Amino acid sequence: MSTTAGRGALVSGGSTTAVGAAGLVLGLSSIFGGGVHLRIGWLLPLVGVRFDVDPLGGLLIALTGAVAVVVGVYAVGYARHEHWSVLTLVLLPTFVAAMILVPAAGTVTTFLLCWELMAAASLALVLADHRRAAVRSAGIVYAVMTQLGFVAILVALVVLSAAGGADDFATLATRGGAVASGTRTAVFLLTVIGFGSKAGLLPLHAWLPRAHPEAPSPVSALMSASMVTMGIYGIIRIDLQILGPGPTWWGLTLMAVGAMSAVFGVLQASVATDLKRLLAYSTTENMGLVTVALGAAALLSASGAPTIAAIAITAALVHLVGHAAFKALGFLAAGSVLASSGLRDLDRLGGLVRSMPVTTAMFGISALGASGLPLGAGFVGEWLLLQSLIHAPTQGDPMVALAMPLAVGAVALTTGVGIATMVKAFGVGFLARPRSTQAADAHEMSRGMAVGMGLAAASAAVLAVAPGVLGPVVQRVLAVLPAVGGDTAGPHLGAMLRLPGIPGSMSPGVIAVALVLAVIVAVGLGRWGRSRRPAPADVPLWACGADELSPRMQYTATSYAEPLQRVFDDVLRPDTDIEVSHFAESRYLIAKVTYRNRVEDPIERGLYAPVVRAVGAVAERVRRAHNGSVHLYLAYGALGLLVVLLVVR
Repeated sequence: MSTTAGRGALVSGGSTTAVGAAGLVLGLSSIFGGGVHLRIGWLLPLVGVRFDVDPLGGLLIALTGAVAVVVGVYAVGYARHEHWSVLTLVLLPTFVAAMILVPAAGTVTTFLLCWELMAAASLALVLADHRRAAVRSAGIVYAVMTQLGFVAILVALVVLSAAGGADDFATLATRGGAVASGTRTAVFLLTVIGFGSKAGLLPLHAWLPRAHPEAPSPVSALMSASMVTMGIYGIIRIDLQILGPGPTWWGLTLMAVGAMSAVFGVLQASVATDLKRLLAYSTTENMGLVTVALGAAALLSASGAPTIAAIAITAALVHLVGHAAFKALGFLAAGSVLASSGLRDLDRLGGLVRSMPVTTAMFGISALGASGLPLGAGFVGEWLLLQSLIHAPTQGDPMVALAMPLAVGAVALTTGVGIATMVKAFGVGFLARPRSTQAADAHEMSRGMAVGMGLAAASAAVLAVAPGVLGPVVQRVLAVLPAVGGDTAGPHLGAMLRLPGIPGSMSPGVIAVALVLAVIVAVGLGRWGRSRRPAPADVPLWACGADELSPRMQYTATSYAEPLQRVFDDVLRPDTDIEVSHFAESRYLIAKVTYRNRVEDPIERGLYAPVVRAVGAVAERVRRAHNGSVHLYLAYGALGLLVVLLVVR
């Protein structure tokens, strides 16, 4: 690697870290200080740009800044390995800055400008390796989906601004209740579509499992840990704060979309063999859980249960932060594996625990968080969500009585399949024996990459064992969300998690201490027992009659997920083919059996494919109408002018 490339990587990573640190400081000061207010009149003609940061925006800014610090440190070593172009090196800190500006925007105009800057920067970063066909295809899908989402957001905010008679969010928040019911409904539906697309919610998630795997791993970490949260921020800001409280069906809609996204995302992740694609579908799953919590908060608040609604919105905020920690770590660990072995296919990985022990430990921490198990960064958020759903008062409201048990079932199913998914990813990809030469030759990467992963792992560990650090932050954010129970006493996030009004408490720290003590006792008893037994004889391992164990005798990611695939066959709709080759001498002697199994996204195949074909057919007809004849074009112009005159008359 040239000295110039190394300096470029250092400058880009350092700039990203600096921008992230500035965002972290800005976010925390906005949460615990008096907010930040700034107007730059000359930057945008007529209206200028305005930034007003309250505790809600401060939380998202601090979260993005923290992820950017980790990614910036990691990117110094990663960019040196990947030999990024100058444009990519410049765009990485620009992308972070754009994400920080989105929740800082104080007006509709400023918000739309920053949102589009974020989308454009992320698209350019996805296309960093545009020479590969898969990257170009992912870029096209992402560009189309993000622009369709932007159109929905643009129309919704313009309609809201016109109905509210203001452009700034602070004024709109005071006038949101006076907006006509039909207008509020239209804005709600459009924002759920637009912001849900960015968050990767069904059925607008198609870009996520395409763009995340093909983008550079630091970019994937930023997109999955930070950018998707901007979609959640939009739903909270517009639908829950400005327009809320809404009717009961708003909460039911969010819960339904979130539950379907969570279940569908985890099922797709369970059968995925591409490590980064698996993590991308896991993002859809976790954003679905966050949306379930937001919907439950809206529904409970509309049903007269603000205390339980406050627990639900707390669950959403806590899980949003926890997801940022473990998902950033997961993509960084996957990037380390990719940089070392050149592989993302779990069926060809394995044995990395010996050659890449640090990366293996980092991915294990991420997988524990994604599983939703105790001592994982995702556990507390999911526990709070389940508590809000289980203890929701159902007397007198049949919709709540019906929705809450169904939501509990969806969350339980998601968690169960999520555990199996992460066991597959960690066990098959990092343990056992290597399944390819590339996996066998893998080695740990640079110290910068290890330091970046270590920072993310430390954050995930703190959030898992001591979630009380988020207590003051959550309380200040809840104060600006009165429409969803924010004006009531929320959960006490301390050494012991206590829930107001319901008999629920839990201490992750006590669980951690108990687990450590149990391990110490088990190890001590094991050593004591071995000391009292005679030395064992050295005998060969039983290998089921085989002479020597080989990588072919262990589970692959495909075979591990096959039972789950059978159970959910109607949802996943796999394309399975078995080809049997016989010897030429006899049809009764089999030479080879080839098994192929491919699981495509059924929503993409059933919903998007027909739309793409229809658009292609229309485009072909339009192309035929443009044959290069000047006379024909003049006729088109005359016909168009005639239509306009008739309409005007």
